[in-house]
Amino acid sequence: MNDWHLEKTYRSASGEVRWDRFGDPDGEPVVLLHGTPFSSFVWRGPARALAPHYRVYVWDMPGFGSAEKSADQDISLAALGGVFAELLDHWGLGEPLVVAHDIGGAVALGAHLVHGARYRRLALVDVVALTPWGSPFYRLVDENAGVFTQLPPKLHEALVREYVSSASSPGLHPATLERLVEPWLSGEGQAAFYRQISGYPEGRRHTDELRERYGTITIPVLVCWGEDDTWIPLERGRELASRIPGARLRIIPGAGHLVQEDRPAELTAALLDFLGGVG
Repeated sequence: MNDWHLEKTYRSASGEVRWDRFGDPDGEPVVLLHGTPFSSFVWRGPARALAPHYRVYVWDMPGFGSAEKSADQDISLAALGGVFAELLDHWGLGEPLVVAHDIGGAVALGAHLVHGARYRRLALVDVVALTPWGSPFYRLVDENAGVFTQLPPKLHEALVREYVSSASSPGLHPATLERLVEPWLSGEGQAAFYRQISGYPEGRRHTDELRERYGTITIPVLVCWGEDDTWIPLERGRELASRIPGARLRIIPGAGHLVQEDRPAELTAALLDFLGGVG
């Protein structure tokens, strides 16, 4: 659990990114994008399973995980789409395979549809892509961000633990939960936790703008969804697949929003099948 460390850095327009690369050095590149309030750590299982077959890239977005967290950085979904396009240029990847989870979906879609980033295939796993998204908790934080940043540390920790736990259907292993909440427990982390949620209204506008372009996507797309996702219901996944020409929908039984934790073997099998496809 504790050996997941990203050794490399990149200075983006929104602050320092942490990233790493491993696997077959001659393999086709696969890039994995995490969501909120998570980090690349959620991809550790699938990433290691993909590594014998692919050159795997993982990264912590600005404001998340081990990446820079500062009050003046722009971590809006629109800005992060630009950061991802920057990062692909930095890595020299022309048409990688891309797998995205949660807001990572909006980031990958924005980089592709707005910034012209090219992918060979795109897998979207329980992604933020269609409104309505964001829980009542999101709206409460947006309206009271200043109050939440001043919560006593123990109260903040309890809130974060409860919130992160709700992303899993069967429940998270205690060590996994510890690792997922740890980046948000320092003073800097507490402020960053509520800061990334408070961008909800802007994010909603951004995904509404992207929605009108989903019909123009021509690359192969897999939409993969946890059947028991209470954060972004399966209906949203069905609608997204219907909006993207030729998209395939794969439903993972027994999985909540964090499919990587709830059903890692099933998700990895679906990804290997899709990423290795022809055409």
